[in-house]
Amino acid sequence: MAFNDLLQQLGGVGRFQQIQVTLVVLPLLLMASHNTLQNFTAAIPTHHCRPPADTNLSKDGELEAWLPRDRQGQPESCLQFTSPQRGPPFPNGTETNGGGATEPCTNGWIYDNSTFPSTIVTEWDLVCSHRALRQLAQSLYMVGVLLGAMVFGYLADRLGRRKVLILNYLQTAVTGICAAFAPNLPIYCAFRLLSGMSIAGIILNCMTLNVEWMPIHTRAFVGTLTGYAYSLGQFLLAGMAYAVPHWRHLQLLVSVPFFAFFIYSWFFIESARWYSSSGRLDLTLRALQKVARINGKQEEGDKLSMEVLQASLQKELTMGKVQASAKELLCCPTLRRLFLCLSMLWFATSFAYYGLVMDLQGFGVSIYLIQVIFGAVDLPAKFVCLLVINSLGRRPAQMASLLLAGICILVNGVVPQDHSIFRTTLAVLGKGCLASSFNCIFLYTGELYPTMIRQTGLGMGSTMARLGSIVSPLVSMTSELYPTMPLFIYGTIPVAASAVVVLLPETLGQPLPDTVQDIENRRRRKPKRQQQEQQKQMVPLRASAQEKNGL
Repeated sequence: MAFNDLLQQLGGVGRFQQIQVTLVVLPLLLMASHNTLQNFTAAIPTHHCRPPADTNLSKDGELEAWLPRDRQGQPESCLQFTSPQRGPPFPNGTETNGGGATEPCTNGWIYDNSTFPSTIVTEWDLVCSHRALRQLAQSLYMVGVLLGAMVFGYLADRLGRRKVLILNYLQTAVTGICAAFAPNLPIYCAFRLLSGMSIAGIILNCMTLNVEWMPIHTRAFVGTLTGYAYSLGQFLLAGMAYAVPHWRHLQLLVSVPFFAFFIYSWFFIESARWYSSSGRLDLTLRALQKVARINGKQEEGDKLSMEVLQASLQKELTMGKVQASAKELLCCPTLRRLFLCLSMLWFATSFAYYGLVMDLQGFGVSIYLIQVIFGAVDLPAKFVCLLVINSLGRRPAQMASLLLAGICILVNGVVPQDHSIFRTTLAVLGKGCLASSFNCIFLYTGELYPTMIRQTGLGMGSTMARLGSIVSPLVSMTSELYPTMPLFIYGTIPVAASAVVVLLPETLGQPLPDTVQDIENRRRRKPKRQQQEQQKQMVPLRASAQEKNGL
């Protein structure tokens, strides 16, 4: 296409692309910190009931007299004796004074602060009968991400990628800091919801702004670089959470840097592709000439003019007269097919991903260690995904990542609970495959949708992903019916979704489509090529038949 040729003439991957891609990717290091922050800020330390205020805790055995024991001999977390039981312990040592009547905790709880000195759980007592409120905070954050994907995806197609990105950086900084100073849970949840909205906008617009400024052959690299930034952010989160265990300080630490991102984002150059698709030829020319100067291609930039762009970008200018909306995703048959297939892929990837990563305390090892392991597996997984994307194509990479992830999770469901190392290994492998799937689906979606509705399509895809992340915690509740049922559900959905990939076209080496007509033309060219190949194969067969007839 003409736009890709213009980028190559102005330096291809020049100084501008290198600087802007780096600055756009940098904030993604903190995306993981916000998405999985509650693994640390809402961690549940060991706790038990607080005895009445007049209890002399300095006296030996006084605290134990109020605490019944569970089957493992540990104090019950949510029960206390109605009156102190000061009798001798039972001979087997598994229960102390277990014959007394019990009741729920009436005076609050005492928490083990050795690992987590302060979390929202310990500050607002989100345990026992209030335990569901802890999940509510994370679910509301994901609701915010869902809303942000729809709202900011739409606004980016109307106002531009750069303006929305600047707004998102500021919103993340302000709402994150406000959440750190929240006096109660409702206010905290409200600011977390607003943070989730802006985080969704950042993720979508970072990917799109970078892809639209890069030549065709570098798009897979940019997508993988974006995924690696998120993976490195998981290491960063583990280190920050270990160094700053107080939840308010950690919340501040992951939010304040967005003020710096907000300041330097004013220097970003808006996507010239978006300008042209919006019919703003004057701004397209200005942006391309600015990029040419930065890349040291001043002469090439001077050759550009309104007349040259009108001749080169005729299709983009025509497209600018057509205003597409989210409704087109369902009304247009070509877009509807893409939307339904991609929605299944987004939902399945996020559904299984958050089913694994939001239960770090369930692995029975250090929460900091498992966070590092989950981050480390992404590095080789995404590198292998990059090789497959560039060599075999997007479809094989997307299908294999979902299928392997589902198989790992399903096998995990039949492995006995006492094989903890093997089960943890399967979970880590499954998480790596799902991370690769996320890496691929961002790139694949951006390449399948036309420019006129690309950001809206990405926003709707991210919306389906958020639905998956909201439903995922609800599925974990089925463990009360059967312990491994959540794993079977988490594994079945990705396996089923992998079959949908065969309905999507391959985009390896293909130019970005700008209109729906481009997608339809691509589909028509494929049967024509197959027909031409068949005709070429028939030529020698006809020649040999004529020779036989001649003989």
